[in-house]
Amino acid sequence: MQFSLWLALLGAGTLISFTPGAGAINTMSNSLNSGFRRSIWGILGQQAALVVHIVIVALGVGVLVASSPVAFNVIRYAGAAYLVYLGIRQFLAKPAVDEESVAALRNEPAWSMFRRGLWVNLLNPKAIVFFLAFLPQFIRLDQPLLPQYLIVAATVIVIDILVMWFFFAGTARSFQRFTRDAKGQRVLNRVFGVLFVLVGVLLAVIH
Repeated sequence: MQFSLWLALLGAGTLISFTPGAGAINTMSNSLNSGFRRSIWGILGQQAALVVHIVIVALGVGVLVASSPVAFNVIRYAGAAYLVYLGIRQFLAKPAVDEESVAALRNEPAWSMFRRGLWVNLLNPKAIVFFLAFLPQFIRLDQPLLPQYLIVAATVIVIDILVMWFFFAGTARSFQRFTRDAKGQRVLNRVFGVLFVLVGVLLAVIH
């Protein structure tokens, strides 16, 4: 890949990562509940989903998903339902005020956070459509494809990890003072719950 083309990829990938979405909301929620450092597990789950999306597009399966209304809608509504479920669960979550509850929240298993991040990004068929439009801009068919896709995947993933962890998870740290009492936790749970539901609804209704 030419250096100038890679710089364009770097710029585009950065702008895309800074765009708020379900992944950003999930990252901020994890950072508030489990801490800045442990929020990386959810972020890594989201990156695993990005790898799957890139592979799907690279193999040409993405074209089939994008051109099949049934397949697209099944994935779209499943993703929307999952985000709404996360939102309702967050909205109804009881404040963790005793030491045992706080410890349970802070020590959520890494695999649980990873899996949630994976599904948040994976059940988003619009990401496949986006990559179908995005990736060809940085792929030259007259050059070996595998190295190019590896460069694209590595660049996009590294950018997204840095933005998610140091911007969105880092920003959430400024709200941690509100988690010290039940009232503050309840407000944050409802705010993030509503955000998850809104993103889920948007995913379902926007075509």
